[in-house]
Amino acid sequence: MSIKKTIGDNIRKFRKEIGWTQEKLGVRAGFHPNYISRLELGQENVQIETLERIAKVLKIDSHLLFL
Repeated sequence: MSIKKTIGDNIRKFRKEIGWTQEKLGVRAGFHPNYISRLELGQENVQIETLERIAKVLKIDSHLLFL
């Protein structure tokens, strides 16, 4: 599995654990919901700063997105 897919799967997992839609995560993190969707599908290259922002909004340590 690629690292992009692993990160995307983990974003989806943590987002769903708190009951948020892609739209809600996007609004809270400052990204368009379509971008969140592409991240979750492993279709986007993502910057570390973006992952840190998403992790902060999800209230998780950013390293958990890589496991």
